[in-house]
Amino acid sequence: MDFELPEEHRAFRDMVRRWVDAECPKDWARKLEMDEHNYPYELWTKFTEAGFHGIGIPEDMGGQGGDVLMQMLLARELARSLGGLAWIWGITSFAGSKSIGLYGTPEQQAKYLPEIAAGRLKAAISFTEPGGGTDLLGSLATTAEKVDGGWVINGEKIWSSSAHVADYLLCIARTDKNVEKKHQGLTLFWVPAGADGVKITSLPKLGMRSMGSCTVVYDNVFVADDNVLAEPNQAWYTLLPTLNNERIMVGAFCLGVIDGVLEDALAYVMQRKAFGKYIGQFQALQHYIAEIATMQETTELLLHFCADKQSRGENVGTQANMLKLFASENANKAADMGIQILGGMGYSAETDMQRYWRDSRLWRIGPVTNEMVKNGIAESLGLPRSF
Repeated sequence: MDFELPEEHRAFRDMVRRWVDAECPKDWARKLEMDEHNYPYELWTKFTEAGFHGIGIPEDMGGQGGDVLMQMLLARELARSLGGLAWIWGITSFAGSKSIGLYGTPEQQAKYLPEIAAGRLKAAISFTEPGGGTDLLGSLATTAEKVDGGWVINGEKIWSSSAHVADYLLCIARTDKNVEKKHQGLTLFWVPAGADGVKITSLPKLGMRSMGSCTVVYDNVFVADDNVLAEPNQAWYTLLPTLNNERIMVGAFCLGVIDGVLEDALAYVMQRKAFGKYIGQFQALQHYIAEIATMQETTELLLHFCADKQSRGENVGTQANMLKLFASENANKAADMGIQILGGMGYSAETDMQRYWRDSRLWRIGPVTNEMVKNGIAESLGLPRSF
């Protein structure tokens, strides 16, 4: 049992950490996030120039290579400064390179992966529906009907982050209504965002503001057969490995937030004075910081365990659920403590604690609520389904 990172991974982590400090400092991240009506193209370009869009894409497809652990190290280091804006990289990594790379045809991989690696293609996830939320499958009303040469999609999605700037939408739709179980008869489509009949509208929200989240309406949208991913009617089985990857990625982002919170809290208590001494000498604040440091260490261990397990092709579903639950609760609690440590300045838009809190609050809800995650963990232990 070895808890140390391999040398290649340590070197990559250290390189990304230096890059983040130089290219994406926290004061700049605050400015990006506050400008909620403008997508941060400059940040996307920085990722492109650094080669980050190519992490996880094979070198013969124009990428940088790298395993699951390397992707998670990148996610963690980005979130330390960027918080939720790290999803600017993460969405296309999940909806694009991970999805196309796992279940795209050789032709689809050759066409799209080099474009993603080069930063010329942005993707967005188009799964959640207005009446669905956590009950994605039971409330899925978007349909796709087979026509000559392709499919016609009708329906509406919500909370599709960065859809307003995306080139392609990873959309799930029902293609067979005559099924025994609701997870059957679903198909994945790689929909051109500019196709006729696609209407995208931005939504205001609490955190991750400049990234943008949107409703997407599909009104008789034609999608060619070449843009079907994997087998028709088999989408749910196809998606399961990537859903585990998404939850591990959320764990990495949350750990990055904890890193940023601890970093800022330590700096603040060692320079702020009250009652004639540095507030870092007060036992109550020391206890807060000790708790945050413990959250950091334990979340890191679970993240690396899950990433290693998935990279070896082992079943990581239950552990990925545990990580998502544990990391998101820890990140949001740590950010809340960080606000308390900074007092009034923690509530100020001039510091990052409030941004970490607003961004991490989402991860207790999405991509699946922590309550539903607990249901899944309980079922994996042999308990009956509760819903």
